[in-house]
Amino acid sequence: MATDFLARRAPALGLTGLFTVLLAACDGPPDRTPTLSDADVKRGRQLVTDKGCVACHSFPDVQWPRGGLGPSLENFGRQGLIAGRLPNQPGVLVRFVRDAPAHLPGTAMPAIPMTDQEARDVTAYLLQLKPR
Repeated sequence: MATDFLARRAPALGLTGLFTVLLAACDGPPDRTPTLSDADVKRGRQLVTDKGCVACHSFPDVQWPRGGLGPSLENFGRQGLIAGRLPNQPGVLVRFVRDAPAHLPGTAMPAIPMTDQEARDVTAYLLQLKPR
C-alpha cells in the first residue's frame, strides 16, 4: 500500500520530497508511551535494588551488590539501543524492564513483576544514567 502511494506521488513530490518520505520511514515506529513526567527517579533507583536488577547489572550509584552477569548500566541513558537490539525509547524501555523475554526472545533477563508506575520509575532512573 505504501509503495503504491509512493509510486503515484513520486513525480509530484520531487526527488527531495521522496527522500524526505523515505527517511521518515526509517525512523521506526513512534514511541506512544505517555511521558515520564509522573516518574520518580529516586524510587526507580531503589526499585533496581528491590527488584533484584543489581544481581546481574552494575549501576554507578549502587556500591553493592554489583552484578556482572548482565552489562553495566552506568551510561545507559546515552545508549542508542536496549540490549543491542531495541531502540532506547521510553515506551520500549518501560515494556522491556517488565518483560524482556516478550520483546527479545532468548534473552537471559527474566520477566520482572512490577506495576506500570514502577516500570516508569525504573525507566526514568535508567534514562538519566549519563556521564557527568
